[in-house]
Amino acid sequence: MKVACCTPDINVPYVGTPGTRFCSQEALVFLQRCSNFKQLKQVHGRIIRFGLTYDQLLIRKLLQLSSSYGKTNYATLVFDQLNAPDSFTWNVMIRAYTISGSPEKALLLFKAMLCHGFAPDKFTYPFVINACNASSALDFGRVTHALAFKMGFWGDLYVQNTMMNLYFKCEDVDGGRKVFDKMRVRNVFSWTTVIAGLAAYGQLDAARKLFEQMPSKNVVSWTAMIDGYVKHKQPTEAFNLFERMHADNVKPNEYTVVSLVKACTEMGSLKLGRWIHDFVLKNGFEVDPFLGTALIDMYSKCGNLDHARTVFGMMQVRNLATWNTMITSLGVHGFRNEAISLFEEMEKANVVPDAITFVGVLSACVHMNDLEQGQKYFNIMTDCYGITPILEHYTCMVELYTRANKVDEIHTFGNTRALSMEANHNVAELLQESKLTSIDDIKNFIQKHCGDFVLSELVLDHSSTSTPLQLQISSEM
Repeated sequence: MKVACCTPDINVPYVGTPGTRFCSQEALVFLQRCSNFKQLKQVHGRIIRFGLTYDQLLIRKLLQLSSSYGKTNYATLVFDQLNAPDSFTWNVMIRAYTISGSPEKALLLFKAMLCHGFAPDKFTYPFVINACNASSALDFGRVTHALAFKMGFWGDLYVQNTMMNLYFKCEDVDGGRKVFDKMRVRNVFSWTTVIAGLAAYGQLDAARKLFEQMPSKNVVSWTAMIDGYVKHKQPTEAFNLFERMHADNVKPNEYTVVSLVKACTEMGSLKLGRWIHDFVLKNGFEVDPFLGTALIDMYSKCGNLDHARTVFGMMQVRNLATWNTMITSLGVHGFRNEAISLFEEMEKANVVPDAITFVGVLSACVHMNDLEQGQKYFNIMTDCYGITPILEHYTCMVELYTRANKVDEIHTFGNTRALSMEANHNVAELLQESKLTSIDDIKNFIQKHCGDFVLSELVLDHSSTSTPLQLQISSEM
């Protein structure tokens, strides 16, 4: 299938007058001037018309731009027309699939590359390993590791760093550590990756030992160690390390201060939390969704809902985690009607709720002893948003029926589509038969019979865990 040649119009870059020769250099200039997909297609049409499809530099630029416009299918069509793409072009397409959210296609393309006899180069392997990372394909990653070693590319530092990162991301701590230990040459990224990897899985002593041995530390290295202490509930150690970092004149970044905000939350120290917030404002940090959500959570858990409201109100950009955190904070502090109102405001802002959102909303209904509201929002959750109920949703509903002295009606609720289980039993009917009265017993009962379902951890910082720090580490490469 060939890509059609489109006729230029007055709204696209000038691509030469009829009859004039359109050369590769000129085509590249016009590709670089493209600002939308329509213009790209019209320049591509000229490339086809003047027989420049042999020029793989142009083709690679086409692939990159098509992917950046979200037109991966068009990029695939262009790539499939090539008779003999070189390794650079294969690499561009493999990377395009990964960054566009189709890492499995990237791995299939790599297989096709090998099957067609095209030799990968040292850039191919990191792209493939990153695709393994994005799809959690550790076994494929191990095969790629072996292939890179066999083909003589394992000595490349970039390949080693990327592979080490994959092992840690896929929870193979021993594999990641072995890669690091066998490296003859290491850079800051190598040290930071192993420190962050060990710290993430609780090997704090080993991580700290390497941290102290690290020849040159940067802000990412310091933050990785601080974040490790925070995640494993050693906030005092995190602040002690931050003091050293400050003494060494290393300027913290957003990820550092978010880790410290979480440390304040863990310690329950409003005083330290306000100090960190002042530090953020004085040093010009933008209170974006990542940092703002952490501050809201900290103020709420440290007992100052007014400050949480202030942070929420001043944020110009909010993500789902921000809304969830504020809704749940209001409910926890007894402002149930305000929590429900904020949920309705969230809907008006066209933010699509998730399971965590409705845990907060249904919890507010429980605190208001409002069974009717609970039924309403449970039905909205399942019917309007198609969210599969989890343990906390069921627990809230059972408690609402219990408080309303309508335990006998739980079986009716259980017959609804929303509470229908994939298993061969109906949890609500079993609850009715068991005659449980303690809410703790009910929760344990539901947990037992919903064992195959995904259970919420009820953490408000679920969108700001290790992922942003890992992205920060990767940006060093």
